[in-house]
Amino acid sequence: MPQLNDHRHRIKPDWAASLRAVLDAARLAGSTGVLAFDLDSTVFDNRPRQARIIREFGAQAKLAALTRCAPEHFVSGWDLKAAMVACGLSEDEAEARYKDTKAFWASRFFTSEYCVDDVAIAGAPEFLKACVDTRAQVAYLTGRHEEMRRGTVECLQKCGMPVPGGNVHLIMKPTLREDDDAFKRVAHARVESMGELLAAFDNEPTHANDYATRFPRAVVVHLATDHSGRAVDLIERVISVPDFRATW
Repeated sequence: MPQLNDHRHRIKPDWAASLRAVLDAARLAGSTGVLAFDLDSTVFDNRPRQARIIREFGAQAKLAALTRCAPEHFVSGWDLKAAMVACGLSEDEAEARYKDTKAFWASRFFTSEYCVDDVAIAGAPEFLKACVDTRAQVAYLTGRHEEMRRGTVECLQKCGMPVPGGNVHLIMKPTLREDDDAFKRVAHARVESMGELLAAFDNEPTHANDYATRFPRAVVVHLATDHSGRAVDLIERVISVPDFRATW
């Protein structure tokens, strides 16, 4: 999942060992430990959702090139304009259509109907199941809002990931209008109320850094997939991984 401002250069050869160490710590802590996971671009790849929206816009706008949009056309993270060019529009055409495309996208992307198109990041279902089996509290802490809960749970089920219940929790914004950064910082208190945060996983450098600052004893893992494009350097102790494939 290539993108601008990526951090894949930080991935070390022994990155899988870091995931195994998280599981070891969770087994020792049991129900008093907490493992926090973001959703989008952390355990879910939402490029199929993005591509579907662009295809539907292309059909509505009678832009044949966009009706062939596929996940691999998203070559620069969440950059819709770059995806439109990758589909075959010229730079000028993409610029002229961008405002309408973004409005069409925004009215659909943050909905249960569309988020069910997401697929799993490699290894995420297996790793999440292994986390749940340690008996630690597993918290999905996401910038998605409550109206997306139904579709989110459906997609977790579709992808073979643990669903909320027992030691699995889904923490979402009350409404779409809350700022993701601010919401997650406030939600840290809820994570603290569950027990000791052992590890946190997030694709956004800002959110990974927030975890590293608030929870100095926790392992913070950055998914080097894609992100919002903000030029943010990761705190040195944050670990970068490409996905969750490993032998546990």
